[in-house]
Formats: sequence, structure tokens, C-alpha cells
Amino acid sequence: MTTALLEPMIGLRGAGTSLTPQRARLLQALDAHGSISAAARAVGMSYKGAWDAIAALNQLTSQPLVVAETGGSGGGGARLTDMGRRVLAFHQALTALQHRLLAGASDAGNLDHMLGRLGNLMLKTSARNQFEGTIHAIQRGAVNSEVILDLDGGDRITAIVTNRSVDDLGLREGGSAIALVKSSFVVLSAPGVRTSARNALAGTVVSCREGAVNAEVQLQLKGGRQLTATVTNESARDLGIHEGTPMLALVKSSHVILAVTV
Repeated sequence: MTTALLEPMIGLRGAGTSLTPQRARLLQALDAHGSISAAARAVGMSYKGAWDAIAALNQLTSQPLVVAETGGSGGGGARLTDMGRRVLAFHQALTALQHRLLAGASDAGNLDHMLGRLGNLMLKTSARNQFEGTIHAIQRGAVNSEVILDLDGGDRITAIVTNRSVDDLGLREGGSAIALVKSSFVVLSAPGVRTSARNALAGTVVSCREGAVNAEVQLQLKGGRQLTATVTNESARDLGIHEGTPMLALVKSSHVILAVTV
């Protein structure tokens, strides 16, 4: 007899509705595509089912998770609000925590550390990219320190901050921190280029939305996280950026801001 593997399910409940794994995938697809109809197709839902799910999710908290935008095609544009991204990130972190526990990472110290990291996800910031992770190493110099942050899934990001910042933030190896990167600080390039940028994150384009002057490009990183870059429309066309294109996201270590919750 074959024993089926059990799949854990995290659901956030509130106001008579819930954020289920399927609805979480819908929100992630909506964030990538900017369209309810495209998000519905990406997760295998009907347009009506996706619309009803989003309408219900907008009652989950005191603030809506999704707002409509004018000018969209195929049912209109839509985007996640800051609250929507924070709630989605919280759901994803709880799911990752549950997977880790079922995989055997259940010692008390590790559990306390993982639970402590969840508080970081409710940090409110204007930075488009917010990556929470574990400090892998701190290399102190005479004035500045190089802080290397391990992200879930194998990605890694490095920041250069002052030694005083390291002390004031209480940064330590094995502790948690948040790397904040403005989308305008991300430079996109084709894979294989040589660069002086300390951070070169490989990913695949999941969406490219052009505006009047600039385009917003979202990459799916190999570790599962998404990164947003803002480039000119001309640059997006010159690089041939479209859905499915492999790209490198280049970020100078001095452009990474570190934060911790208090």
C-alpha cells in the first residue's frame, strides 16, 4: 500500500473569510501580472471565481488587499496594496515555517528564531523590495561592515553599512534582518555579464508593465521570491524584456538598507 504525503495548509481567517493557499497563489499572480484575468489564468481559476475571491479578501482586514486600476485589458487592471503585500508575505512565511517544522527543524532554539522572524514581515516601508533573512556573516572593517544575508531558497544579498549601524541595530551572525532595496536601485542585465555590483541575483521575468516613461519589471528569483525593478521603457525594449526572459538583477551593496524590528 502506498502512503500519500500530507500537504500542510495555512489559512488566515478574519471577517468571515480566509486567505487559503489557492487565494495566496492568486494574489501572488496578481502582483506579477497586474490583471485579475491574467492572474486567474495563471492559477487555473475562472475570472468570476478570482473576482469573488478578491472581493472576499478585501474584507479580511481593515484595509483592502487589492485595488482596481484604470486602463487594464481583459477585465481591468488591479494591484496589491501595501497591506496586501504584507499579508501575502506573512502567509508565505507561515507556510515556510510549517514546512521547516515538518522537515524536522523543531528544536526550541530554531523554533524561537523562526517565530521571531515573522515579526519582520509586518514592517511598513516605502521600499518596493523587502527581503527578510538570516545573517550569514559580518565582516568588520575600519569604518564599514559587510553584512551577508541568507534568503530562503538559496539566494543571498550583501549590504555595506557602517560599524555603528551594525552596533545600533544589534546585528549578529545567525540573527534576522531585513534588506530593503528601492526598485530604482536595481539594474537589469542579461545573464553572463561581468559586473562590479556585489549582488547579482538570477531570475526570470514574470511581468513587464510599461508606463508613460518607465517600466516596472518583476523577476522570479531562483529561491522563489520576487524582485521589482524600475527601468525606462527604452531600456526594457533594448534588453528584449518580456515574460520568461532570464535576467540578472544587479544591486550595489551600498544601495541595500538593513532594518530590524524593535
